[in-house]
Amino acid sequence: MGSIHITACPICAAGTIHPVLELQDLSVSKQAFAIWECEQCSFRFTQDIPDQAAIAPFYKSENYISHSDTNKGFINRLYHLVRRFTLRGKRTLVERESAKSSGRLLDVGAGTGAFLMEMKAAGWNVTGLEPDADARILAQSKTGLLLQEPDTLFQLPAENFDVITLWHVLEHVHSLHEYLDKFHGLLKRDGVLLIAVPNYTSGDAHHYQQYWAAYDVPRHLYHFSPKAMRTLMEKHSFRVMRILPMWFDSFYVSMLSETYRKGKSNLAAAFWQGLKSNLAAMRDREKASSLIYVIKKI
Repeated sequence: MGSIHITACPICAAGTIHPVLELQDLSVSKQAFAIWECEQCSFRFTQDIPDQAAIAPFYKSENYISHSDTNKGFINRLYHLVRRFTLRGKRTLVERESAKSSGRLLDVGAGTGAFLMEMKAAGWNVTGLEPDADARILAQSKTGLLLQEPDTLFQLPAENFDVITLWHVLEHVHSLHEYLDKFHGLLKRDGVLLIAVPNYTSGDAHHYQQYWAAYDVPRHLYHFSPKAMRTLMEKHSFRVMRILPMWFDSFYVSMLSETYRKGKSNLAAAFWQGLKSNLAAMRDREKASSLIYVIKKI
């Protein structure tokens, strides 16, 4: 199996990087991975990650909900219930930040197509990219959407999209800088890039440490702080305009984290920890469990 050992920060190229956590892939392989941090820009990354040719087996689990759309288990049923609400919220966000009620939208890492169907039903012209072949097949059978493979990104015409979205996707992308350069070229002059990622500076991340489910090694190659995200966007001629919390994520992540830490679910403890994380984020939104970055071209 090929792996990638990182010797300098993938964002700012600083050599002042060091390990901060040792944790286990608790959802698929049970292998151990280390997380390292850059002292310069605060970016964290999973060290010795499987390369692009070797990563696919780490996604092969019926519990990996974005690819399987499974309803098995209480947590996954709850995820689907909340998703019906959050899809409307994402549509509202897209329309507000783009100042458009319809237009051309590209969703990268579309999963089984739920968000794209929400936008298509609202009158948007949608394009979706998804690396997992099983998820693409499931999307077509359930929604009729023909999702494309990720390499299609580099064949799309310039300045073609009003909005590009990545909902918990950027942390999975091996070709981080190549993707961001391409997004810059694909967006129209007044286009909007919306990126949602977990936030390792959140209260729930601090509480659960190596059991924090949103580290999700090795599928999550990168672990962002607001400072690191701003640094990354500036390197690609983008500017972070706003940072918005994803309030439900603290509860969902805490439920998974409790299971990882104790070996069984503890809904009361998870709810309390998710609530404490959100209360802290109400004072400082950049401390929410997951953050949506509203980004525009400089």
